[in-house]
Amino acid sequence: MAQITLGSTGIVTNQMSFGALPIQRADTDTAVRILRRAFDGGINFYDTARAYSDSEEKLGLAFGGMRDKIIIATKTAATTPEDFRRDLETSLRTLKTDYIDIYQFHNPSRCFRPGDGTGMYECMLEAKREGKILHIGVTNHLLNVADECVDSGLYETLQFPFSYLADEKDIALVNKCRDANIGFIAMKALAGGLITNAKAAAAYMAQYDNVLPIWGIQRECELDQFLEFVYELPSMTDEIRQIIEADRTELVGEFCRGCGYCMPCPQNIVINQCARISLMLRRAPSAGWLNEESQAMMKQVESCIECGQCSQRCPYGLDTPALLKRNYDDYKRVLSGERSVEYRM
Repeated sequence: MAQITLGSTGIVTNQMSFGALPIQRADTDTAVRILRRAFDGGINFYDTARAYSDSEEKLGLAFGGMRDKIIIATKTAATTPEDFRRDLETSLRTLKTDYIDIYQFHNPSRCFRPGDGTGMYECMLEAKREGKILHIGVTNHLLNVADECVDSGLYETLQFPFSYLADEKDIALVNKCRDANIGFIAMKALAGGLITNAKAAAAYMAQYDNVLPIWGIQRECELDQFLEFVYELPSMTDEIRQIIEADRTELVGEFCRGCGYCMPCPQNIVINQCARISLMLRRAPSAGWLNEESQAMMKQVESCIECGQCSQRCPYGLDTPALLKRNYDDYKRVLSGERSVEYRM
């Protein structure tokens, strides 16, 4: 069984871990069944957040009475001490636990520090003294904020997007965390669904002995793929290198990762779907993206007023209105039959 130690936390966990954002989209019975199957298959680390609707509640239902057997990381997007304390108490209640292994600031716009006037880091320290949390972490999509958090020496873990589409700056951040003995938790290890080869994704991650990928899972068929790797991680082969290189050629650059931080849109455009529809048409079965509901979703792009709010919020610096237009134009060509799509595994 491949295990890693998550930096200075001392937490030892299987390198296959569970990202519990997607289970908010599964019904309760299905979610509980998937979570318990994951545990039975050897997965013991589960990452969730207050922002993931009922994800924490489903974890609590699945693992009640098993607290000493699993590791739980959750998050708060609070920006005031009052909201922090309310989020923490809610998480403890819904997760049916009296402590959280890793409590993370959820994508803050700054690096919270003691004495910065916000009181936020002091809340973490207070919760840790009370035994309600064991370790302090932070998640982010902004490289400059992530770098500052690592350099501060205040955080025991960093959660950041990382996959085989990573660039040199992302890899440098992983190495910086290793040197600082900070646990690195990799979100979006499948690039928001654009990486479709789980074996290639897992083999890439296995090269980094300080990286803990949290695989987003909402279906049992998805879980099955990763359970295969719990006891034997796939190794890098020439075939897998070719798959990765082909995907990097197609995907690296200006594409929407689907993180959703650009929303809400004042025109109610579902930006994190519409801005990457071209890729989704070609990297997932296209029928689901061409039905009446999806057509109505895409038509809403016509209402874009190019206010620029989405671009200002995008952690990847994308020209989102231009990306929406390109994707909508391509979608209309596919819909009319002018352009074909080929689903690629």
